[in-house]
Amino acid sequence: QVQLVESGGGLVQTGGSLRLSCTASGRTLSSHGMGWFRQAPGEEREFVAVVSWSGDSTVYADSVKGRFTISTNNTKNMLYLHMNSLKPEEKAVYYCAARRSAVVVRTESLYDYWGQGTQVTVSS
Repeated sequence: QVQLVESGGGLVQTGGSLRLSCTASGRTLSSHGMGWFRQAPGEEREFVAVVSWSGDSTVYADSVKGRFTISTNNTKNMLYLHMNSLKPEEKAVYYCAARRSAVVVRTESLYDYWGQGTQVTVSS
């Protein structure tokens, strides 16, 4: 079993930056894939970025390429999402997720563990 807890959300102005963190606990994650997803009000949850726990494989949604960076800190069992140049439409609850495979995938249903989410609000 894996427990995930997100933090780092908050209010930021358009064009600003935030760093989201996800603390993972419960078991070793060396063979897991880790991802960030988000859900805006009234919308379905969508893929943002994924990374293998080793950090050598990443995939980003087209909408965030060049602005967001996903990374891991294996020593601290942490997952991060650095977000730059934020837009008002990126206001959402951001979720950390893990799957019992090192293969990075975008598909939400393939993730086994989820955090409770952290709210990101971007003011215009």
